[in-house]
Amino acid sequence: MEVLRVDGLCKKYPEFELKNVSFRLESGQIMGFVGRNGAGKSTTIKAMLNMIHSESGRAEILGMNVAENETECKKNIGVVYGGINFYPKKKLSVIKNTVKSFYGESWDEEKYNKYINLFSIDDRKTADELSSGMKIKFLIALALSHGAKLLIFDEPTSGLDPVSRDDICRLFQSLVKSGERAIFFSTHIVSDLEKCATHITYIRNGEIAESLPIGEMLEKYSELKPDGKPSLEEIIVSLERTDYDDEIFD
Repeated sequence: MEVLRVDGLCKKYPEFELKNVSFRLESGQIMGFVGRNGAGKSTTIKAMLNMIHSESGRAEILGMNVAENETECKKNIGVVYGGINFYPKKKLSVIKNTVKSFYGESWDEEKYNKYINLFSIDDRKTADELSSGMKIKFLIALALSHGAKLLIFDEPTSGLDPVSRDDICRLFQSLVKSGERAIFFSTHIVSDLEKCATHITYIRNGEIAESLPIGEMLEKYSELKPDGKPSLEEIIVSLERTDYDDEIFD
């Protein structure tokens, strides 16, 4: 089932332009959204969630136009931004009750208790008592408790230690195993993509340079390493060639 469709999103700023951004994501898939800092990753996420106004194009979640059905669409997603700030002195149970009030009958308290127990989260703690990795898990628990079909993460593993990053990547794989939901996450950590992503979408200077399943991407760029398969990192580096790569500096 198609969970996310982005068609021709365009957004102009004085110093930057998002140009005809398009890609698809289906349930059971994990799409890594990659690009340099300033390439347009966060702008794309904000545009597809209707957090900023796009000049043209559209985004659909579960077949619904986000701009026209924003409330209904957002009931079906969970969004985690990198560097998110909790109310640091609030207990997690209080934060949960605030989130719960937005979802009404779609909230499942039994699922919430199941996931915080699974993640070993004590919701009597305050937010500032959680590690960065546990904060991400708490947000995932909140998203799963209202039946989110699409989980969107902006740099979820940035700043985490290698063990915590590996834990989050394994969790991502478990979350899509049932085929009932999909994950879209932006990152610049290639090793995380290799661990859990099924698809890669690469954005360069506001334009999509490539959007493929990882297997097809490795096959397409096999000429980069004639004596064997290229690594994902080698492919991404090749996609980011700059105007001065072949320049000779005096």
